[in-house]
Amino acid sequence: MPSRNSVLSGVLVLGLLLLFGCDDITRSGEPGGATGAADPRLAKESVPPALVDANTRFAFEIYQRLVETPPAGNIFISPASISLALAMAYNGAAGNTKEAMARTLGVEEMTLEEVNQANLVLLSNLVYADETARLAIANSVWANQEYDFYESFLDRNRRYFGAEVATLDFARPSALATINGWVERNTFGRIPSILDQIPDFAIMYLINAIYFKGEWTNKFDVAETRMRPFTLSSGSAKNVPMMTRHGKYAYLENGLFQGVALPYGNKRFSMYVLLPKEDVGLATLNRDLTVSNWTTWVAAFDTMEGTISLPRFEIRYEETLNSVLSAMGMGVAFDPHGADFSAMLPVSPSRNVFINEVKHKTYLKVDEEGSEAAAATSIEFGVTSVPVTFNMVVNRPFFLVIRENRSGTILFMGTIIDPSS
Repeated sequence: MPSRNSVLSGVLVLGLLLLFGCDDITRSGEPGGATGAADPRLAKESVPPALVDANTRFAFEIYQRLVETPPAGNIFISPASISLALAMAYNGAAGNTKEAMARTLGVEEMTLEEVNQANLVLLSNLVYADETARLAIANSVWANQEYDFYESFLDRNRRYFGAEVATLDFARPSALATINGWVERNTFGRIPSILDQIPDFAIMYLINAIYFKGEWTNKFDVAETRMRPFTLSSGSAKNVPMMTRHGKYAYLENGLFQGVALPYGNKRFSMYVLLPKEDVGLATLNRDLTVSNWTTWVAAFDTMEGTISLPRFEIRYEETLNSVLSAMGMGVAFDPHGADFSAMLPVSPSRNVFINEVKHKTYLKVDEEGSEAAAATSIEFGVTSVPVTFNMVVNRPFFLVIRENRSGTILFMGTIIDPSS
């Protein structure tokens, strides 16, 4: 896998644009690509701006958190996959955990019903936007059969997110294969698995899967692809297959970068590639990748004739997002003793539900024909509990009471210092 380099920004923007849209940031999709919730009638409605703004802010913030410490390799995330999985989990949160998740997702000014309804409209817009591209979005809830989850929580995820809800015996090896098999099917084989194991304390998995495949509106000619040098962040160069095409594209150049928008199909999808100027570098561009700047830049793209050369590549990426999401404000959700998911499952002094892990995996392939991308996000819920057995060795001085329990009358009490005397 290539080192982190100047193609990174293009990869990031591809992820944003594929999953949040291009000409209209609320749209992209394929008829029939999602399960359950997507409705072609809702695709005619506009996605509420509050959710669009929240999702865009979330996308850029999580990206910025990931690049705070320069990674050794590429970064490629699906903000849509992550936010959809968290939105499902949000339906089970209560109290300060719900407030923290709302702030992290940027939906604190929306009611739960508004968040759910807006996501339902978003799913329909994504799925039914472009008949020339393939977009599949699937959600699932996998519940441990040992626990009785609130039907209201499960029903909201069925109704608004089209989630497949299944109950499994987590103690059986087949449970792991079943969940991973669902991920593999719904990413069309591009992400073979999301879980390595199911720990004893796991009680539920919420999973989102997204798959995209689109052909360029104007394909690259394979005969024009040549091995050309690509300069890495270290300053060294390596030869990579470089695709080249001349044509009319939406283009923008400023003091920071050259930018081009490469459309797919009927142009409802585009891949925006931002190439930092040589004297600027990727780190500087990353610092300026804000929601405000992004909005300004996209509006400034204009059609121009020119030549684009782009690497042909294929990458995989995975990350555990606990620390990133905690830094974004929802650390309480990961606290075994402080999290409040009482809207999901009854809690008691002897047990508490918390998020144990948020795992994210992605895949991206870019070639002369177009692009293929997939993502899966899993949220693993665990439960704390008191020990079911104990071991008490009374081998030192102790206190005792003999009590009549109905009235509470203490008949005897005392301290035993030496039971042998």
